[in-house]
Amino acid sequence: MTTGRDAAREEIVHGLCAAATALDTRDWDALGAAFTPDATGYGASGRDAIVAQVRRHLGGCGPSQHLLGNHRVEVDGDQARSLTYGRVMHLGKGPTEGLTYECFGEYEDHWTRTGEGWLITSRTFRVTIELGDRSVLRPA
Repeated sequence: MTTGRDAAREEIVHGLCAAATALDTRDWDALGAAFTPDATGYGASGRDAIVAQVRRHLGGCGPSQHLLGNHRVEVDGDQARSLTYGRVMHLGKGPTEGLTYECFGEYEDHWTRTGEGWLITSRTFRVTIELGDRSVLRPA
């Protein structure tokens, strides 16, 4: 039997996957759509500032792949918290071609249910392992 919490969890996991896909495809509009207008994340405040900050890291990077797993979602009414493992591979491009940067960590996201569905209100990615050269992360 599916409960409201099960449905909310499924929507949140779908939202996590959509945000990861937006990062990898550099679909900045889709990335912004994952956040509330006043969200915080990636050291920035506000949806537009979050997208601008991510663009400074991935805009000049080659292909990336954000792999997510071990989703733990706690739902409390119209609020939720998710903890999700992330493993992210970044390939260099241009002056960093041939270099790689890979990081492992955990996303902590706080969510609110809106008229558009579940959106992220705050995001933190705690990196626990880094391999390679961070210079791969650069603006376009």
